[in-house]
Formats: sequence, C-alpha cells, structure tokens
Amino acid sequence: MPKCKTCGEKFEPKYFLQKHCFENTECINAEIERKAKQAKKKSKSEWNKRKKKMKEGLKSRQDLLKDLQKIFNEFIRLRDQKKPCISCLAPAGTYTVNAGHYYPVGGYPNLRFNEDNCHNQCVHCNQHKHGNLIEYRKGLEERIGIEKLEELDQLKNETLKLTIPEIKELIQEYKQKVKQLKLEQT
Repeated sequence: MPKCKTCGEKFEPKYFLQKHCFENTECINAEIERKAKQAKKKSKSEWNKRKKKMKEGLKSRQDLLKDLQKIFNEFIRLRDQKKPCISCLAPAGTYTVNAGHYYPVGGYPNLRFNEDNCHNQCVHCNQHKHGNLIEYRKGLEERIGIEKLEELDQLKNETLKLTIPEIKELIQEYKQKVKQLKLEQT
C-alpha cells in the first residue's frame, strides 16, 4: 500500500499512480494544486510554441537577412577555424575571428552570402585596416585559385535580390552545414 504524499498515511489507491489519500481537505487541495501546476506548465509551453511560430511569421525580409548573416558568419568561422587570417596570416587561435568579406556587403550585397567572398580574418585586418584588401586578394589567390577569383570579380557586377522563401531556404541550408561541421569536429 502506498503512502499519501501529503499526510504520510497508508491508503488504498482508487486509480493508477494515485499520490494522495483524499481523506482530508489538505490532501485534496494538494492534488488540486498539482494538477493546476501541470495544466499551467502545459499551457505555458503551448503558448511559447505558438508565440515562437507567430514571431517567425512576423519577421520582415530585413530580419531574415540578419538571421541568415548570423548563421552564414558562424559557418565561415567553423569552416576556416584552423586556417590563419586570410590577410596577415596570423595563426589560428591567436586572434579574434571576424568573417571578413573581400567585396564588402555595403557595396556588393549580391556577394554577401558567397562563400568564396568570405573568409576568417583577424579583427585588426578586418576593422582597423578596412579589410587589408591587397593582402586579402593574395590570400584569396592561394585559397580559392585564380579562376575562382576571376569568377568572383565577374559576379560583383551582377545583381541579386533574394526573396523571403529563398532567404528561409538559405537559413535552413546553412544551419544544416553548421550542424555538419560541428559533428565533424567532435
């Protein structure tokens, strides 16, 4: 025979996993409170799920681009984690990492999410030397080759306007790539 969780008396359960004897009001109130807490917790979790879904639905194109930029930069950092700074060749682990773009996002938004245009770069080169572009180009020639660099030079003149569904698709694609890189590193 189980013991009541409230009063500690042994009782004959009337239903499976009964925790209280229901012999006095204290025991009954404890069961009512437990059920109320369960219901509140369940409704709160359901509300949080609905709220998250609503927030996703309310995101503007600009919000989605920020999300994509964040996950894209994380991918670049993971991809180039063991490589030195593309501009000054500072060894990996000795500098704070930025995902530096050869063709800047402001002037060439069509290359913002081009993997050949973005590589790990130390903060000093990326921010204080404004990309250290002469050395960046030399590093690009070594990393991606002259053909891909010339292809990148041609792409800078094209336009690209991502739609909301395309942005969402890219977010999922880069989330998958980040997940894959993290799995490979463990």
